[in-house]
Amino acid sequence: MSADTRAAIGIHTVEPIPPVTTTMSSPDGPLARGNGASEPDDGPDGSPSEEREPTGFVAVTLAELHKVVWPSRQQLFSESVAVILMVSLSAAAIAAIDRFYHWGSTQIFR
Repeated sequence: MSADTRAAIGIHTVEPIPPVTTTMSSPDGPLARGNGASEPDDGPDGSPSEEREPTGFVAVTLAELHKVVWPSRQQLFSESVAVILMVSLSAAAIAAIDRFYHWGSTQIFR
């Protein structure tokens, strides 16, 4: 079967993936830069910056919490009201549907 015929009827061939060599996965190889390995940050003058990354669990957690954008009091209140309102409406709709089906089943199975 030719490649054009296979493509016409929807049969696609998959080329094998070449194996990864050890030089590609070395700590300083191209894969190391793309998978989260950190390189020292350079300051504005090209020298390494003095800022060190936190090392302990609590220090890392606090550093991440400092990055959080916290909502204002008004935004927190209005979004909480919206959530409570939607949950209440959903509960009322489910209760109404449940009562309707209960009424229907009592009408059928008297």
